[in-house]
Amino acid sequence: MARWEPGARDRLVVAAVDLFTEQGYDETTVAQIAERAGVTKSTFFRHFPDKRELLVAGQEMLSRLLAEGIADAPEGASALDAVAAGLENASSAMGPANRDLGPRIKAAVAASSELQERDALKSVGMAVAMTDALVARGVPVVQAHLAAELGVLSFKQGYARWVEAGPADERGLAVHALGVLGELRAAAAALG
Repeated sequence: MARWEPGARDRLVVAAVDLFTEQGYDETTVAQIAERAGVTKSTFFRHFPDKRELLVAGQEMLSRLLAEGIADAPEGASALDAVAAGLENASSAMGPANRDLGPRIKAAVAASSELQERDALKSVGMAVAMTDALVARGVPVVQAHLAAELGVLSFKQGYARWVEAGPADERGLAVHALGVLGELRAAAAALG
């Protein structure tokens, strides 16, 4: 096995997604994932505490990128403009591999209540990171919560649109996420 070959973490995620899709989450073992990825079981456990964590592997990085983008937004930016900056920053880290994995991850999550719970926690983590970053900018707490929730919805729907558009659409994730944010802004304004 290629114990020290670079990219083990990414290979483990891809192997897990493939196995979850092929045989189901509950039927997939850590040993099978490690074997498919070409690493040892101990290498698996150096990267992940258990198989549940595989599909939310990038959660911390995504939340950090969203918060950093919000923090770096121009002074005086509105809460939603700061969220837009966070979405752009986080989207910059998403490439073709993320788009390719999207439908397979969605299928694996849909087939497992345990993974659905982990996915819901991912959304909560993103919202908390954005809320905290907005509050640090001086946005009132209630507005920060609402803007963060709109940011999560924009990211998730934008990601779904980006995946659906496929490789023929060379625009990045940011275009789709910001498009959704614009639609949500218009919808909120129409509520009166």
